[in-house]
Amino acid sequence: MRIDFDPEAMGGAAFYRFLTSVVIPRPIAWISTVTPDGSTENLAPHSFFSIASTDPPVVQFTSIGRKDSLRNVEDTGEFVVNFSTEPLLQLINATATDFPRSVSEFDYAGIEREPSLHVRPPRVAASPVVLECRSHTTLRMGNATLVFGRVLHAAVHEDRIVDGRPGSERLLPLTKLGGDEWGTLGKVLHLNRIPYEEPRP
Repeated sequence: MRIDFDPEAMGGAAFYRFLTSVVIPRPIAWISTVTPDGSTENLAPHSFFSIASTDPPVVQFTSIGRKDSLRNVEDTGEFVVNFSTEPLLQLINATATDFPRSVSEFDYAGIEREPSLHVRPPRVAASPVVLECRSHTTLRMGNATLVFGRVLHAAVHEDRIVDGRPGSERLLPLTKLGGDEWGTLGKVLHLNRIPYEEPRP
């Protein structure tokens, strides 16, 4: 027996809580941006995050409402995706507060910056993987804006590399679940893809 949930009857806020409890785990893009005059560097987690294209490399995050990350990307055309890792949980959560645009989450939470190579927003020094992005396009959809960014440069801490690429078990990825729940990597399953073979005559 199933329990039915009607989005229209529930309303947006209630169904938001339902959806974010179902679409799990969600990777977290820790987005750093800068105001147009360069006076404030902002940092905020976004758990609606994915790869949009691989050639060219484009990643995508969604802003629910008009958040500072979105405003800064629209005004400057640049952002950095900082990988969210388990040891940084407390700092990531501290930057999720809805501060005024004039407040730097870097300064508030005492997060060390490092300069980016191709964009103005700084990188989080402790984040093991960073993607420097230039805004490709934005798409309004309901109460949300999808932000697509072309990856101009990627950098990885050398101790997180396994066989030439970032190793998941060394990255210790942090994910978002429903409500105030967060997820960690847990058990990793290895299973080879089964290739298609033409039937023999």
